[in-house]
Amino acid sequence: MQPSGQASATSLPIGSDADLAWVRQQVRQCAAQLGFGLVQQTKLVTAASELARNTLVHGGGGRAEITPLDNGRSRGLRMCFIDNGPGIRDLELAMTDGYTTGGGLGLGLSGAKRLVHEFSVDTEPGRGTTVTAVAWVAQVPASRPGLE
Repeated sequence: MQPSGQASATSLPIGSDADLAWVRQQVRQCAAQLGFGLVQQTKLVTAASELARNTLVHGGGGRAEITPLDNGRSRGLRMCFIDNGPGIRDLELAMTDGYTTGGGLGLGLSGAKRLVHEFSVDTEPGRGTTVTAVAWVAQVPASRPGLE
């Protein structure tokens, strides 16, 4: 649950390769503003790129929703990729490394899952797919007196 005053989701259309670049740019910008380090930003942008491409190629287009999170202890970023395409017939198979229906390396869903803290797929054949990925800013331990 988001505290009041929390930024709302930014919805971005995914209908072309140009939209994929825009999604990547917006994810990097939001991640930087939330305090994600460069390595974490790169992981988020990579996951977003894979999931946005899947939305375009396999889902026929759709949208990305990027939402900053704050649970009172940590800041994070939720990315949802939503399409109204054919859905994923065999999700377990689709999550297997190396499985592909598009001639790629077959690391899109499974690779994106490894780059974030939370990952879920809601799909129904004939009704579309929503992939949600969440990452939290790595918390640096507070320095203790005498250890600086």
